[in-house]
Amino acid sequence: MMITHTHDLLLQVEQLTKSFDERPVLTGVDLSIPRGSIFTVLGPSGTGKSVFLKCLAGVMQPNSGRISFDRRPLVASDHGIYAEFRRRCSFLFQSNALFDSLTALENVALPLEQTTDLREKEIMKRSMEALGQLELETYRDRYPSQLSGGMQKRLALARAIVTRPELVLFDEPTAGLDPLRRNAVFSMIVKYQRHFNFTALIVTHDVPEALAASDRVALLNGGKICFEGTPDEFSCSTQPVVSGFRDSTQSLALDIKEIRLDLQHSLHIQHTEPL
Repeated sequence: MMITHTHDLLLQVEQLTKSFDERPVLTGVDLSIPRGSIFTVLGPSGTGKSVFLKCLAGVMQPNSGRISFDRRPLVASDHGIYAEFRRRCSFLFQSNALFDSLTALENVALPLEQTTDLREKEIMKRSMEALGQLELETYRDRYPSQLSGGMQKRLALARAIVTRPELVLFDEPTAGLDPLRRNAVFSMIVKYQRHFNFTALIVTHDVPEALAASDRVALLNGGKICFEGTPDEFSCSTQPVVSGFRDSTQSLALDIKEIRLDLQHSLHIQHTEPL
C-alpha cells in the first residue's frame, strides 16, 4: 500500500456535504489526493460523483465541509484563494464543452485569454504547442463539428492543459463511448498525465479501465467514500458494497443463466406432463 504523507497531498476533502431541496447527495465525503497521481472516484450512476467534482471545482457550493488545495483551505468568500485555485486547476467536462463557433485554436486559446495577462503572440504560441502535443496542430482552423469524437476529446484536453495546471478534474471522460474508445481515452489521460506531471482526479463508473489507469481509486456510495486504496486492493476487497459494484457483470451473467435454466425446466415440465 502506498503511504502518503500530508505534505505530499495536493487536495484534501473533509466531511463534504451537498443537498438539493433537502435531498442529501453527499453526506460527508472524506478524500485525500496525492500530488502527481491519477486518482479515480468510482460509483454507480446517480451517486453524486459529478456533483462531488463540481463542488471541488467551485461550480457548485457544498452545504458544509472543508476543501484544501496545496494545504490552503478553499473558502467561498475568499475570492483571491479561489481565483488562484482556478489558475492552477482545469476541468474537463463530460460533454467536452467545446464552443462550436470557435475553431480548435480559438477553443484552446480561450482559457489563456480569460485567466492570464499574456500577449496575443504568446497565447497563440502556447495554444499551438498544446495542439501539437495532442497531435492536432494540422486541425487548428477546424470547428469541433468537423472533428471526430476522439479528436474532440483530445481538443478538450488540449484546452485543459494549455494553462499548465497542477490539477485536472475529469468528469465522466468516457461517457457514451464504446469499449475501444474508452480504452483510448484512459490511455490518453495516462500518457499526458505522465508527460505534463499534473494530478488527475477522474470520476467514472468504468471499472476495468479505471483500475488499469489509476494509482489509487475510491468508491462513492450512499453519499460517502466507502473504500479508498490501490487498484489491487479494490480488486481483492471482500467488502459487500465493493464486490457488489465491481462484480456486477458477473452477477448479471449468473442471474441470466439462472433465468434460462428455470425457463428450460418449465418447458421440460410442460412437455412431460400427461395430456
